[in-house]
Amino acid sequence: MKNKITHITIWVLICLLIGFLSSIATQSSVNDWYLSLNKPVFNPPNWIFAPVWTLLYILMGISAGIVSAMGFFHNRVKIALYYFGFQLLFNALWSVVFFGFRSAFWALLIILVLLALILATIRWFKAVSLLSAYLLIPYFLWVCFATALNYKIWEMN
Repeated sequence: MKNKITHITIWVLICLLIGFLSSIATQSSVNDWYLSLNKPVFNPPNWIFAPVWTLLYILMGISAGIVSAMGFFHNRVKIALYYFGFQLLFNALWSVVFFGFRSAFWALLIILVLLALILATIRWFKAVSLLSAYLLIPYFLWVCFATALNYKIWEMN
């Protein structure tokens, strides 16, 4: 049990760190460029993003920690965590491209790859721990919503 808690703590901290670093790119544009964009009616208020992403990063970390605690000597665990790492990289890359480079089009391409990576991660996590796979479902659903939002912002601008 102690081993699992250690793994979960480490992965939650990693995910929150990635989220924090991504927010640096977001802050560069959220108060000027992003405000000037035409947005669809389903665009949520800006204040909702930080708490939602914080919760999602915590769920992602718990999920990865449960898988990681199963042991790196298992091939399924290694593959699952590789996919998790790649999706986390694309998650951060999206913020850099959308807000840092101010490119809704390239961000849209990245988020589509991110969706595929999240699905693959869920598939591999399911092979290790059903709970871990279920913990990623809110993340997947939020990124589906973010994809629709990204598309409409690109389309409207």
